[in-house]
Amino acid sequence: MSDGAFRVLADATTGGDPATDAARELIAGLALRPWGQVAASVYETGRLVADAPWLAGHHQRIAFLLRGQRPDGAWGPPEGYALVPTLSATDALLAALVDGRAGTDLLAPVARGLGALTGTLLATDARALPDTPALDLIVPALVGSINERLAGLERATADRLPRPPLALPDGLNPGRLRVVRSAVAAGAALPPKLAHFYEILDAAPADAGPTLTAVGASPAATAAWLTTAGPDAGPAAHAFLQTLIREGGGPVPCPAPITVFERAWVLSSLRRAGVAINPPNSVLASLTGATGAQGIATGDGLPTDADTTSVSLDALARLGRPADPVSLWAYETADGFCTWPGEDGFSVTTNAHVLDAFGQHVARHPDADARYHRAVDRLSVVLSGHQRADGAWQDRWHASPYYATACCVLALTEFGRGAVAAEAVDRAGHWVLDSQRADGSWGRWAGTTEETAYALQVLLAVPTTVPRVDDAVARGHAYLHEFAAREHPPLWYGKELYCPIAIVRAAVLAACRLAAVRTSDVDHSVVDCGYRATKPTT
Repeated sequence: MSDGAFRVLADATTGGDPATDAARELIAGLALRPWGQVAASVYETGRLVADAPWLAGHHQRIAFLLRGQRPDGAWGPPEGYALVPTLSATDALLAALVDGRAGTDLLAPVARGLGALTGTLLATDARALPDTPALDLIVPALVGSINERLAGLERATADRLPRPPLALPDGLNPGRLRVVRSAVAAGAALPPKLAHFYEILDAAPADAGPTLTAVGASPAATAAWLTTAGPDAGPAAHAFLQTLIREGGGPVPCPAPITVFERAWVLSSLRRAGVAINPPNSVLASLTGATGAQGIATGDGLPTDADTTSVSLDALARLGRPADPVSLWAYETADGFCTWPGEDGFSVTTNAHVLDAFGQHVARHPDADARYHRAVDRLSVVLSGHQRADGAWQDRWHASPYYATACCVLALTEFGRGAVAAEAVDRAGHWVLDSQRADGSWGRWAGTTEETAYALQVLLAVPTTVPRVDDAVARGHAYLHEFAAREHPPLWYGKELYCPIAIVRAAVLAACRLAAVRTSDVDHSVVDCGYRATKPTT
């Protein structure tokens, strides 16, 4: 079975706790694949087709894009989340069509992609589009690229495609893209977070050189640099791309690498659920950068951030290696804590994770500086204040309210203070109960194992023994038993929605462990619901 799936942990001869066995194999993958396990990306793969056809696997990437096109001509998830992947895939196939080596077989899928863009996706008001990172840069860049390619087509080919130039959504303009590109051309230093989008900025990374592994934790940005500089200019980056291409059979993921992000979330999730784990020292050591002055980054090529720093500190504390979360004060703002300085927006999940980190610290050190205690009090109120009227939370780093709600409920249940925190948790529990689907699952667009796992974690954290909760948990647990081996849809915010496979696996395993403890049937439930990751390739 592929890396995107699980195998049932059915071998009864292994002995020991099935949850521990499943977690052990999952954690082994963290060490064997240190760049992380992320599903293939339509956006990133499209950029490699358009910008770096010289890289190995070019035709396999074209085939991946063709397989992924929806019947309506678009690519990607529902609603406005389809805009960025559809722009990238359409532009990529159009580039391959212009190249000529792929023949005219790409005409029909390009026409369908253009139809989806002009018919619905670009006709959306910009205010209704999801707040995915740098959407105001990516969309104008790709619309401009598509229009240039259409204008350059031979007449015989162009006559078979929609001819009007693509227009930007109302309320979106290319102004910021022009400013950033002009700054790049003038040699200005850009914020580190923009390295993630180098492929659309006509930029060269400031630290470009033979030892650079990845530009901005993005295969597309890395490929764009190597296309300009030549593969010999960055042998480490070229090797990085070759590994990703080989592991994915041509297509590439994004973001990558996500070394610290993946390890922190997996370890924190499993330990919070009571799963016994013993990670290798190399995995633990990779998290200790969170104790530095500015914290730690998701992976090489990205700036440090409060979210990854908080979850790393939480994981270390739960594994018996607590550290002072002093680095988090660098992210304090008037509204709470930012993901990084200058963030456009507010993240409830970042603030929930900061509450976890501070809560761990004051629980171990009741005599800690009063500033830490005030932060715990403050975050209890801040998170409750961002709760929706229906009892859920929504965040800017995940498309599903079940993820944000689980983050907030777990933090408030364990570390929140005051009646306002308790009331918020209670409202969240009622929302989860009321939104369960007939088949026992939960999900924004359809029932998914990931979202069902988060919903179960909420219900199992809410301090209640109402019979209705037990019934909902049993039905949700049964759903995970039946469908945990399904491929997980992308729900995490990046340039497009993406799926961090190991993190989702850990969330499902954690939910199953908690549900098993609730029903006092640990072994049977975890055997059914705990899954071994396919052994990683090296």
